[in-house]
Amino acid sequence: MGIRLSTEGIRYLTIFESITGASVKDCVVDEDNDKIIFVVKKGEMGLAIGRGGSNINRVKKLLGKKIEIVEHSDDVVEFLENIFKPIKVKVSMTERNGKKVAIVNVDFKDKGLAIGKDGKNINKAKVLVSRHHDVDDVVIR
Repeated sequence: MGIRLSTEGIRYLTIFESITGASVKDCVVDEDNDKIIFVVKKGEMGLAIGRGGSNINRVKKLLGKKIEIVEHSDDVVEFLENIFKPIKVKVSMTERNGKKVAIVNVDFKDKGLAIGKDGKNINKAKVLVSRHHDVDDVVIR
């Protein structure tokens, strides 16, 4: 399961790493939302953000796009929790018709936030978790 980056993604990744000093495991360019999602190595979230948000703000200014950072984890449950932060979620894995499915339980009051406007947050979760953990679907309950 290799992650394929676009030429644009590689360019963004290089710029991000040179400014922040954080190691990037993945870069997803979300054209629909004019946003770039960086998946940084576990433990390097603080480095990526920088003191008072200085690093992330420099990257935003340079690239002219919204930036989102997710901390990677080899554990699929922890990775999904990181994707949905700051929302508190409880994740369980199951299998349906031979497909790996992540069930994400959220408080009723946070459900709209977890799904996101036009489903953008749930779609981000599906893309990232399929790229990193071979999960076929993500369901919010």
